[in-house]
Amino acid sequence: MSDMMRIQTIQELQTALADSSRQPLLLFKHSTRCSISAKAYEAVEAYLQEEPREDVTYGLIQVIQSRDVSNEAADRLEVRHESPQAILVKDGVAVWHTSHSKLTKSALGEALNSH
Repeated sequence: MSDMMRIQTIQELQTALADSSRQPLLLFKHSTRCSISAKAYEAVEAYLQEEPREDVTYGLIQVIQSRDVSNEAADRLEVRHESPQAILVKDGVAVWHTSHSKLTKSALGEALNSH
């Protein structure tokens, strides 16, 4: 099982993005005030409980508590902000993303296994 690392500062985000040149990064942008985001969070947790790729770093940005970090991720990755949202990053570039009800355990598995 893998854990999600909370990304709470722009510096932590910059470090995680830089590290994606060595190991892919899956960012999960989560709103603690949204029922759709709660379901997506459950999907991410279910993926991490089963057989996640161990060679991927999993990062969590709580968009309400860390709005500046969420906005910085959208700007740096050139992916329009949505919540909930998953973004797969390699070499500092977004190579896949999805959001809302499309963010499922199976979608994560397919994306992570094909990139």
